[in-house]
Amino acid sequence: MASAARPELSAYVGLGANLGQPEATLRWALQALGQVPGVRLAKASSLHRSSPVDATGPDFINAVAELATTLSAPALLQVLQALENQAGRERPYRNAPRTLDLDLLRYGDAHIDSPSLTVPHPRMMQRAFVLVPLAEIAPGLVTAQALAAVAGQGVERLAP
Repeated sequence: MASAARPELSAYVGLGANLGQPEATLRWALQALGQVPGVRLAKASSLHRSSPVDATGPDFINAVAELATTLSAPALLQVLQALENQAGRERPYRNAPRTLDLDLLRYGDAHIDSPSLTVPHPRMMQRAFVLVPLAEIAPGLVTAQALAAVAGQGVERLAP
């Protein structure tokens, strides 16, 4: 007897980079995500520029993607980490500049708190570089109060 297929659900991923060619890397990552079996790129925000938060180095280029996926949250996290590695991500110290950072922000309505994964992402409500592009593609997930709380962080939408 075959097992039933996992239902498709929406997952939101934050993308960021500030080393190499960040804009090209984010475009590559969005394309690569859409080619993963069990993952469909449903929406992607515009690219945004922001200053590093709790980090050093050049400005970041950020975006948020909505994925429709049948993968489990841990399997999706493995995909994200594999793409980071393909892009040359190194982790010499916490919040180091990076060629690619992919954060699982939300996984359906799930609340996960494990040693390897916390969903919803624990710091996403404190970061304009997440909330501004997330509000662009999923306005129902971000309140005006949340946007107002991070308004001073300065996020600039880039031309397409």
